Amino acid sequence: MLFAEIPGLEETKQSLIGSVTAGHIAHAQLFYGPEGSAGLALALAYATYINCENKGAEDACGECPSCSKMRRMMHPDFFMIMPISNVKKKAGKGKSNDDEGGTSRALSEDFMPDFREMVAANPYADFNEWANQIEAENKQLNIPVEEARGVIRKLSMKAFEAEYKIMVIWLAEYMRNESANALLKILEEPPQKTIFLLVSNNLERLITTILSRTQKVKVRAFSDEEVVQYLTKHQDLDQKKAQQVAWLADGNVAEARRLISSTDEAINALFQDWMRDCYSFKLKQLIERSESFTELGREQQKNLMLYGLNLFREALIFKLSRQDLLRLQEQDLKFIEGFSKALNGDQMEKIAGLLNEAFYHIERNANPKILFMDLSFQAHAIMKAGKA
Repeated sequence: MLFAEIPGLEETKQSLIGSVTAGHIAHAQLFYGPEGSAGLALALAYATYINCENKGAEDACGECPSCSKMRRMMHPDFFMIMPISNVKKKAGKGKSNDDEGGTSRALSEDFMPDFREMVAANPYADFNEWANQIEAENKQLNIPVEEARGVIRKLSMKAFEAEYKIMVIWLAEYMRNESANALLKILEEPPQKTIFLLVSNNLERLITTILSRTQKVKVRAFSDEEVVQYLTKHQDLDQKKAQQVAWLADGNVAEARRLISSTDEAINALFQDWMRDCYSFKLKQLIERSESFTELGREQQKNLMLYGLNLFREALIFKLSRQDLLRLQEQDLKFIEGFSKALNGDQMEKIAGLLNEAFYHIERNANPKILFMDLSFQAHAIMKAGKA
């Protein structure tokens, strides 16, 4: 990963580059920002720059042996830890921490091929995308204490070829307390030429002693312009659709990628017509829609819910403050103007809650016909519960 591949954020990039050129690299740094921001991407670009053999004033060279290995995330002096499921692998596949009975508990290194694949496709991925990547949507993911012990063992060895050994801990808030406590000493007194780069989307979940031992690097959300730049360059979207997606994503690139397919005009019109039928309680049409929804496929059903959530979010803003209208396309604005006359803010919030809950159940393979029919009845009940 190179700094040049990350849209915008020039102020943060220059600060990181300046710490290297000045020789003031903090041994433990915490990159924190909202979901879909560039925390991981910046940490990877920073790690690449630190060990680049031909550094430039603005970026790593991208061509030296170190940069080449970092691009593939296969540098012998670069290590990664991320939340994983607590599955056990048969002996011979797991790498360490043998349990009784010839099994071994999986560690982050066992999931590195999956992680490399995900980052190559989307360096701004979030927790949900990672869970989907390793098919662990319904499993509890965390960073177990065995990982911390492995860190201490790995970093106690000398660097193979680089000047620095670098350990990136992605989504550090998923460390169990015992894992975080096990890392405290090495974070405070690391081996020589060793750097820890922690990445987090939620500082409140990190224990105070971890926070106190790291230098903070605040990573702001992307601007709409930066999201548009990413979408047009890396997702091959035209300017108009990129702007539409960026407006809805609100600085979250991971969300923007999910929204690409949900901004399809057919899906948008389908949702709006469905809500109108719910309001009028056209029972025959609702029954027919529940049948047709089952033919969409799970991803399209999720996109339908995602579009609805974003639409009602904008509707709530419109209803309460009548600001930010430029984030809406003409078709969406007409729908919102109509519904804002019929529904109050509390009703809109409740319907958004229903859509969010439905999204959750769709991900877990709920029966779509029953789900959509029940959702239609509940939405109608909320719409008719009070006057706007």
